[in-house]
Amino acid sequence: MRRQLVERELTSEGPRRKGGARGKRRSVTVNLAESPLSWLHARGHLNERLFDAGERLRTDYERAQLGPNVTMRWDPVRIKGSGDAGLSPTERQIAAKARFDGAMAAAGSGLSDILWRVACAGEGLPDAEKALDWPARSGKLVLKLALERVAEFYRVA
Repeated sequence: MRRQLVERELTSEGPRRKGGARGKRRSVTVNLAESPLSWLHARGHLNERLFDAGERLRTDYERAQLGPNVTMRWDPVRIKGSGDAGLSPTERQIAAKARFDGAMAAAGSGLSDILWRVACAGEGLPDAEKALDWPARSGKLVLKLALERVAEFYRVA
């Protein structure tokens, strides 16, 4: 797969697209081909709303630490008065897991399979379709339906 490098400006909340909020100005080079969702979005197959919903789901998946990880935690020591609404790392993890579970439940059992494979596990659509034993080119439609439900759950406008 070819690399598609783009400059993105970062804020404290993460990558900022055009018209985003102001904050510290830093930029990074992002490979749009890394994530299947960003690949679909870059080619016009997903609108901004569906892309944002998928990214929120992936963020909650990663914050809940649901993927494979090492056994040692290297989190810094919590300092009283630091941000994150006073939540400990464990409390943030539990909140992210609750949001993730709610979003997957909102997608529904028939749609959550492709949603998890593409948005969270980073599988491409052809691989996900093959793993689910679906016909070729059916995954994009089902993924869009799932992302619509997740966008409603996250209240993405």
